[in-house]
Amino acid sequence: MSFVSLTEMSVPSNVVESPLARPLKELRGVGTEREAQLARLGLFTVGDLLLHRPRRYEDRRYFRNIAELQLDEASTTRGTIVALGLKRFKKGMRSVFEIILDDGTGRLHCRWWNLPFMQNYFAQGDEVFVFGKLNSLKPRTIDHPETEVIYGGEESSIHINRIAPIYPLTEGMPQRWIRSFIHRTLGEFEKEIVEPWPKLCEETQGVAASFRLRDYGLTSKERPEAQGYKELPSKANALHMVHFPEAIGDIELARRRLALDEFIELQREIQLRRKRFELKAQSRPCAGDNHFIKPFLAKLGFTLTEAQTKVLRELRKDMGGAHPMRRLLQGDVGSGKTVVSACCALMALESGYNVALMAPTEILAEQHLQNFRRWFEPLGIRVIMQTGSQKSVRADKTAGPMLPEVAESTSHQLTMAIGTHALIEDGFALNHLGLVIIDEQHKFGVTQREKLLRKGNYPHLLVMTATPIPRTLGLTLYGELDVSTIDELPTGRGRIKTFVRTADKLPKVWAFIREKLAEGRQAYVVYPRVEESGPTGLKAVTKEFENLKSLLAPYRIGLLHGRLKAAEKELVMTGFRKNQVNILLATPLIEVGVDVPNATIMVIENSEQFGLAQLHQLRGRIGRGAHDSFCILIAAVKNAEARQRLQVLEETNDGFRIAEADLKIRGPGELLGQQQSGLPNFKFGNLAEDLALIRLARDLAPESGL
Repeated sequence: MSFVSLTEMSVPSNVVESPLARPLKELRGVGTEREAQLARLGLFTVGDLLLHRPRRYEDRRYFRNIAELQLDEASTTRGTIVALGLKRFKKGMRSVFEIILDDGTGRLHCRWWNLPFMQNYFAQGDEVFVFGKLNSLKPRTIDHPETEVIYGGEESSIHINRIAPIYPLTEGMPQRWIRSFIHRTLGEFEKEIVEPWPKLCEETQGVAASFRLRDYGLTSKERPEAQGYKELPSKANALHMVHFPEAIGDIELARRRLALDEFIELQREIQLRRKRFELKAQSRPCAGDNHFIKPFLAKLGFTLTEAQTKVLRELRKDMGGAHPMRRLLQGDVGSGKTVVSACCALMALESGYNVALMAPTEILAEQHLQNFRRWFEPLGIRVIMQTGSQKSVRADKTAGPMLPEVAESTSHQLTMAIGTHALIEDGFALNHLGLVIIDEQHKFGVTQREKLLRKGNYPHLLVMTATPIPRTLGLTLYGELDVSTIDELPTGRGRIKTFVRTADKLPKVWAFIREKLAEGRQAYVVYPRVEESGPTGLKAVTKEFENLKSLLAPYRIGLLHGRLKAAEKELVMTGFRKNQVNILLATPLIEVGVDVPNATIMVIENSEQFGLAQLHQLRGRIGRGAHDSFCILIAAVKNAEARQRLQVLEETNDGFRIAEADLKIRGPGELLGQQQSGLPNFKFGNLAEDLALIRLARDLAPESGL
């Protein structure tokens, strides 16, 4: 997934190329060395340069005197160099370069360790801007500050007595040079900046254009989060404001406008992809007739919740629609997504089509295999497994890959194939594939999902996640999917209580676990690593296994991690399910697919190393039965961010609140992985904060000339 940049807007072949596509090497002041430096920053054209976003701003209309600087507070000051020098240590292997500034109120020492070339940038008598944090008061000292020498002349107004942009740099490129270069280039090319969405503007002439938003009802009571978007500047104005704002408020206004461009282009691509798909892909009639679903529900042993029933109505409508279903099913851990997916599978099977379900781990695939065999085989439906260690399918050299029984039988026995990534491999194919279900889809890349769909000639698709999707990601990462949500948990479940404890409280934790084991309950203990690797302080299951066997004797402990063979994993899991193993010592491998209602205790050591979404998934392994459950997070909460993250888990079991908090704290890149998600690397858009802009872009995309 990508979006079109300022310089990539497609134009007819008979139209002259945009001046913004002009290479930077053709501009005044760009020699071979500067060209190489700009290239390292990813800047090749005028358009690239104008979208080079400042990483922060200094309000140089106001700054602190040196005497007013405080420890550990980022501040801007200025002064004159009264002394400077380079000192070397240990035969020249180490060095420190230091300048001393004086502004009449005090002196400031600025030091650079092991960067001797810094002496080339300063001279005694220079006036210098400094930005950084004091690490000492006696004398006042900043190590490795950002600095800029102040020169007089015509250009001085670009750098001082204004809100000055501070740009990302590369070695050898001064901040002053890039700021001057952007200022000069913007002045030369500002009139060449064409509004990419003229239909959405009040005016299209010059820089006076502004974005037309009032026709979209974005300030109504129904859309209060969009307040403040009634007026946005033209692209030309926004670029001017982002580089050389006249007021602090200009910066955010410009960012919103440039972010909106990114989001509109993304939404255009999402909507175009959906249109192309609907034009080309032929739907399979898979709404079913209930001859499997009725006996399945009758023997289930419990009644579906209203939320599950509502979602099933949505799925049946899609499965019988004019286009193949593309739907995301999200619900918190334990909300009953697997049963809903089983009903959806039965719709396809009732209609004469086969079904494939892909899971991220063999443990989860094995659990699905047991559930679906128990549910489906009494109905005469075959359920097979296809993983890296278990193969149920062979390739027929003459007829192509197919199931042996399907190839040899005229009855075409209805089949559900359950597997891992092995379903994507060339050796697997399933005839008459009507539905693909992908469980815990965030564990798979976009390309993996598409490969499986192409193999089945684009059947219906249901993707499931127990990690609730933040709303901004739902409109971007999953923008081409319709979304169903199970927002209700089954009745009869015990409460889950969560506690954050430091390592010194572990003796009390183990005593508590012994109490619960004595009552007949079971426990999980999770460590971040399989084996120790270096002095990181992170615990590993292989080392802690012997320790806990002694500590918690005579209770039986099972060991589970990714390096075990499939048969060993299944032996441990079978023992745990049957309560022959009291404590399961594991890595985060168990975060999905383990369902043991009698397990009511979860201890996670080094929990500060995990993201909120993963911790919530792990916690979801307990609280699946009638007894109250307890999640104990052992953490070294030394920093404010770690405390903030873990406090969220103490306060709520709501996966949607947790997902939103995780996105704000860690960002989408950490949450999903940029390549895994297929999202573009936004320069101005913020997926943690820009929900209103993303909704606006979705509304505007069809009006932008789709």
